[in-house]
Amino acid sequence: MPDTIRIGIIGCGTISPAYFGGCRAFDILDVVACADVDMDRARARAEEFGIPTACSVERLLADPAIQIVVNLTTPQAHAEVNLAAIAAGKHVYCEKPLAITRADGQRALAAAREAGVRVGCAPDTFLGSGIQTCRKLVDDGWIGEPVAATAFMTCHGHESWHPDPAFYYQAGGGPMLDMGPYYLTALVNLIGPIRRVTGSTRVTFPERLITSQPLSGTRIKVETATHVAGVMDFVNGAVGTIITSFDIWAANLPRIEIYGSEGSLGVPDPNRFDGPVLLRRADVSDWSEIPLTHSAEVGRGIGVADMAYALVHGRPHRASGELAFHVLDVMDAFENASQTGRHITIESTCAQPAALPLGVMPEKPGKDKS
Repeated sequence: MPDTIRIGIIGCGTISPAYFGGCRAFDILDVVACADVDMDRARARAEEFGIPTACSVERLLADPAIQIVVNLTTPQAHAEVNLAAIAAGKHVYCEKPLAITRADGQRALAAAREAGVRVGCAPDTFLGSGIQTCRKLVDDGWIGEPVAATAFMTCHGHESWHPDPAFYYQAGGGPMLDMGPYYLTALVNLIGPIRRVTGSTRVTFPERLITSQPLSGTRIKVETATHVAGVMDFVNGAVGTIITSFDIWAANLPRIEIYGSEGSLGVPDPNRFDGPVLLRRADVSDWSEIPLTHSAEVGRGIGVADMAYALVHGRPHRASGELAFHVLDVMDAFENASQTGRHITIESTCAQPAALPLGVMPEKPGKDKS
């Protein structure tokens, strides 16, 4: 297999510039085509980022030169595009979430196993300098045994800034499926997989008013929970608490904190790649900011690059389909728990992703890829 992996991007919407730009940081990635249901949008992105080919989804999937398809469509289309890419014999890396139902996520993983291709999935922010520094601190015992964790994502929704926010309030949207993957992926990376959850959910505002352009004045009917509170039991015994909400105007809460037998760790915003990282040991009186142990010069695309390096060097990739499905399983279980009034045992599991080695990313051919 060559040391350069050719990729095609499907979906040229709001998130795509971060991927077009981010993938350029990695010599192993060669973005050769982009596609969208709106051909004008695909052509505009191709011109903006110097992509050789703008084409239909069907033509991109039929191109034998493309090895990885990066699926940046809306969540409701993730399953369909993932399965189409797999059927075309491509590896696929999907924006989060992997799918909007467990069944669709399972279908993608099963189809990939049968086809002998890989599935990867965002978020890849846990591969950034902030959370990788936290991972090293946890692995090196700076807070002792992890006992508990908290995670909070609070805002008042996206209708004030997103150009087309309706899908955030449809089935497959909501704060948990939208932002939960960042927080849960970070927690699984730091602590390990989750074995049981319970939760409560609600819809606070049954209708939302768009105030952003170009749809200002349009009303959205809310079809999914907009406030989700959950409790998680991790396999290693730690207990976690999470809140994701589109119903909160203001709050003074940390993003993520990990509490250990020997100290506490303040984890930076998991929607970012960098710090700050805060540590307070049991025997000191105040928090300290810890210098980052990994390069801050990475962004969206590192998960795709790690997958490409994994293909070349024959190792597991970190932002894996199994990790994404485990996170999807947990997110689905919060709603299930709320509806049934009970704890839900998580049937899936995943390997805790390997920590990145110390040093500067992106990694180069010939370096240790462990």
